[in-house]
Amino acid sequence: MSIQEKQPVIQMTDITRVFTTEEMETHALRGINLTINKGDYISISGPSGCGKSSLLSILGLLDSPTSGQYLIDGTDVSNLPINQQAEIRNEKIGFVFQAFNLIDQISVYDNVALPLTYREPAMSKKEIDQKVMKSLEIVQMSHRTSHKPNQLSGGQQQRIAIARALGGEPAVLLVDEPTGNLDSKNGDAVMEMLAELNNKGTTICMVTHD
Repeated sequence: MSIQEKQPVIQMTDITRVFTTEEMETHALRGINLTINKGDYISISGPSGCGKSSLLSILGLLDSPTSGQYLIDGTDVSNLPINQQAEIRNEKIGFVFQAFNLIDQISVYDNVALPLTYREPAMSKKEIDQKVMKSLEIVQMSHRTSHKPNQLSGGQQQRIAIARALGGEPAVLLVDEPTGNLDSKNGDAVMEMLAELNNKGTTICMVTHD
């Protein structure tokens, strides 16, 4: 492998996450060390309650670690202010959620375009359009741009969610139980698509109990 291929996208060193209430302390994560290199396809699995969601929240900058260091593309994001975390999250991380998290009131096109409209510096309409259409093409849903998400099947909605995550060309795709709300046929199709994306160079970190 070339040096380029071994480039770390994510590096976690001794990450802990402790949730504290008046009555007790819950150690969700203890001493997590994790490196994800460019082009990797990592699966984090384990039973409910083992800390998968806590780890994913920190990976996705939705939560901060209690202690330890977290680098994305060499930038230390462990203790950044919320607004800076949001900028890096929008630029570097693509999310695919089990529940799709699409907005039924707006079209498929607008769902995929939405994260791009918050980019700094602002992107032109033409740039956004190119990225949206490219993403929808990758997931074979470019014929559904004007549909609303609730007019599509579960498998199609998950494809739209993947397209939205890919739109910003993220450094890493975080995938949370991607087949949890799908039947086995649609689930298999989504897993095949993720494998294909990885073969073409997308870095993927998937959390699953399966």
